[in-house]
Amino acid sequence: MANQVVPLDLSYAYSQPTEAEVVIIGGGIMGVSTAWHLADRGVKNIVVIEQAELGSGSSAKPLGGVRANFSDPGNIILGQRSLAEYTRFPERFGADIGLQTVGYLFLCRSAGEVADLERATEIQNSMGVNSRMVSPSEAGKINPLLDPSVLTAASFSPGDGFAEPGLAVEAYAAAARERGVTFLNRTQVVEIQRNGRSIETVITNRGTIRTGAVVCCAGAWSARIGDMAGVDLPVTPVRRLIGMTRQQARPFPRVPFTLDLSTTMYFHNYLNGLLVGISHEQEGGFSREFNYDWLPEFNAAASVCAPELENPDLEWGWAGLYENTPDHNALIGQAEELPGFFYATGFSGHGFLQGPAVGELVADLYLGKPTFLDPSHFSADRFKGTETALREVNII
Repeated sequence: MANQVVPLDLSYAYSQPTEAEVVIIGGGIMGVSTAWHLADRGVKNIVVIEQAELGSGSSAKPLGGVRANFSDPGNIILGQRSLAEYTRFPERFGADIGLQTVGYLFLCRSAGEVADLERATEIQNSMGVNSRMVSPSEAGKINPLLDPSVLTAASFSPGDGFAEPGLAVEAYAAAARERGVTFLNRTQVVEIQRNGRSIETVITNRGTIRTGAVVCCAGAWSARIGDMAGVDLPVTPVRRLIGMTRQQARPFPRVPFTLDLSTTMYFHNYLNGLLVGISHEQEGGFSREFNYDWLPEFNAAASVCAPELENPDLEWGWAGLYENTPDHNALIGQAEELPGFFYATGFSGHGFLQGPAVGELVADLYLGKPTFLDPSHFSADRFKGTETALREVNII
């Protein structure tokens, strides 16, 4: 794995075209994956608009989990398909994305958590995911940094792991550019004009693009893009923070991506150190200022199930945005009220791991082809009723 994510040098000096078949808003993993899959299917004149630099939003995190161990069948399919695609990146794109197959380990400390994970594991196994429930003692052997005495059980999926989002964005973008996709960095959408049920133009700070189709892949900024088009996308930006321990002369033991369901604490290797974090409660907003307000909460959690990690020697950290929906599941689909408006957003922390499959899904949806997954499962319309249709256990 590379020592660090290399900043993307993708600021191509393209002038903004005056027309496009498809305009994709957002140059993170969703935007570049969708662009690649559309271009790979023969769609021409695709423009990707990014308000900063490609991969600089939620995809900018140094490492991102890749897994299929969800509880909802739709999420499992997206995870499985994406993980298979990430495994093929060296062959397909000639790109090393730092994929580390270390497994995922979810920790249980209550009977309710055990019941939830047992049901999820049964669903995963029925769909071909290699996962299993393990005892506290086996969890301690898999991850020697844990205190097995406080655990009730755990689930382990050895085929999962993590990779480097920036490298995946770079690979997709390079391949899409070879197929004629135009990328516009430092370009902001200021208006989407429509005529009844049709999109007519996308207006940016650079000028006007005539188009009949828009794909919103704007992540935490998607609600605003939806408002421009008259489409409700209930996405709220929430700051999340992680820390990196100082690199050690002797590395930590190789451990899985480990998550404690009771406290939402998580950690895994980062070179000779560790990446550590917790789902510290944050107010909604676009701030990406890093601080250590989350550390006392992390220390309290670590003192229980991983005492060696209490008061970690942190060398640096990172703050980024989750793009949360009310049920913390994705929004993928085509707006009924505006058929030319497509969306892939609101992934609430698992966008990177679902990016390849979602790009494929949106491309086929745009082309009117049969899709590998019924996209209505993730439609934004599910929030128009009294209850949401999705409940995912294996997220924090």
